[in-house]
Amino acid sequence: MLEVTDLSLKYGQSQILYDVSMTAPVGQVTTVMGTNGVGKTSLLRALSGRHGYSAGVITLNGDVLNHPTAAQAAKAGIAYVPQGREVFPMMSVAENLETGFACLPKGERHVPDWIFDLFPVLAEMQHRRGGDLSGGQQQQLAIARALITKPRVLLLDEPTEGIQPNVIQQIGRAIAQLRERGDMAIILVEQNVDFAWRAADSFVMMKRGAVWRSMAKSDCTREDVVAALAL
Repeated sequence: MLEVTDLSLKYGQSQILYDVSMTAPVGQVTTVMGTNGVGKTSLLRALSGRHGYSAGVITLNGDVLNHPTAAQAAKAGIAYVPQGREVFPMMSVAENLETGFACLPKGERHVPDWIFDLFPVLAEMQHRRGGDLSGGQQQQLAIARALITKPRVLLLDEPTEGIQPNVIQQIGRAIAQLRERGDMAIILVEQNVDFAWRAADSFVMMKRGAVWRSMAKSDCTREDVVAALAL
């Protein structure tokens, strides 16, 4: 389980996150929602070590991560798929996947078959450059690259943004399969309410840099989520 307690973050003199607390259990999808600018991406950047936080505690399976760098967070088991994907455009699909090896012992540095079962298009395009892929294919590559690191926590920042409907369905199926594996916690930041509702086990609603409501999917309806976003 990933636990976040009273996390605060600043960009210069501007405070972005205010005492954010949440939990993300293994084997579940915790979906973070809110309007643009409420701090969702900043939260993922803090959890992944991409940006330092000014106060608070991040705990993974009982171990406190003390203001980790991106490399330290990755080695601890936190994998981040950022908004915009950040695929290396001049490297092949295979080479992009191999960048995930840095977190692994030498004996484990291979691409497991289940990655290609999850995203078959990548098996067909291993020798194509990342920059030549469509947006949807790049998103699948970015998720697969994160999975290569064998994460305990997978952070997904708006994976459906700008993606064609058939690939959105494929990504949704992949998230469902990853949940069923039961070996990682998944934190999903998502604006697409229909996709979020299908994927989520619980919701963390943010407003003005703070968590103002958390609710299990079993305790709410899709209309409750829409209403919460409108407040």
